[in-house]
Amino acid sequence: MSDPRDPLADLRRIAFLLERGHESTYRVRAFRGAAAALRGRKPDELAALAASGELRRLRGVGDVTARCVAESLAGEEPDYLRRLLATEHAPVADDAFALRSALRGDCHSHTDASDGGSPLSEMVETARELGHDYLVVTDHSPRLTVANGLSPERLRRQLREIADLNVTLAATGFRVLTGIEVDINEDGSLDQDPDLLAELDVVVASVHSKLRMPAAEMTERMLTAVANPHVDVLGHCTGRMVTGTRQRPESQFDPEEVFAACVEHGVALEINSRPERLDPPRRLLRLAVEMGCAFTIDTDAHAPGQLDWLDNGCSRAVDCGVPADRVLNTWPVERVLDRTR
Repeated sequence: MSDPRDPLADLRRIAFLLERGHESTYRVRAFRGAAAALRGRKPDELAALAASGELRRLRGVGDVTARCVAESLAGEEPDYLRRLLATEHAPVADDAFALRSALRGDCHSHTDASDGGSPLSEMVETARELGHDYLVVTDHSPRLTVANGLSPERLRRQLREIADLNVTLAATGFRVLTGIEVDINEDGSLDQDPDLLAELDVVVASVHSKLRMPAAEMTERMLTAVANPHVDVLGHCTGRMVTGTRQRPESQFDPEEVFAACVEHGVALEINSRPERLDPPRRLLRLAVEMGCAFTIDTDAHAPGQLDWLDNGCSRAVDCGVPADRVLNTWPVERVLDRTR
């Protein structure tokens, strides 16, 4: 019999691969729930539970996950994991791989404090495993009630949680940066207390409502937001959805005016790596390069496995001629903070 594997690590890896593949939330939760049920239990205890058939009686462990645990304990790579690994995405081109390797962090991510699927600790653990130096936590602002946006009080609680976590992480060299994805209101104002925005490391501003405003009004709305001194990144600028059941067209605005304002006010344009967004479209990304914009390449991750979507953004960036030195998250974290502060 082979030496046992780590069943908790195998369950987490399965969940990660399912999330990266944009599989159903139900399937992901089955494996993350089983991993949570096993956390803290010793291998001998798990082996005894598996041998007696009691493993399935643990809350959060079902037939499929129990079988994976048993295979891990027997020293075998679980069949479920093997199948997922066999269908992993193809490697990216060399130039895109080089850009991906240069990225030091992710400037747009969500936790279960708003509409993400996992707690802060799980997102941070995965970001570290991916080799990041930092992760910016950018949960939603209060107006986006459908996403459980954070009130000022809840955001302050999160800031305290991040401060405590950074004390724990100090010896590792990894940092969690404070942030928010703040809604751009119809008049271009921002949906959060300005004094609180001033405390954050990175502010991503995005349009989530009235996406079909007339072009002139949307342009003015975005220009007002970009000129706000608290804004560091303009998120998913067209708001489009290109796949799935929520497909929608691009918002209409004057990109030359908006990108010129980004350059003038030192606001980076986000290259959003979510497969259903891939925003901005290539023609606008090329225009932004020509106009001298700075960029961030972000996952907009709502689950740990989605933090590995950066390849999508890197491939589009290389295709459109984005210079690596204009991508903020290729910079050391202190240089990023010097700019955003």
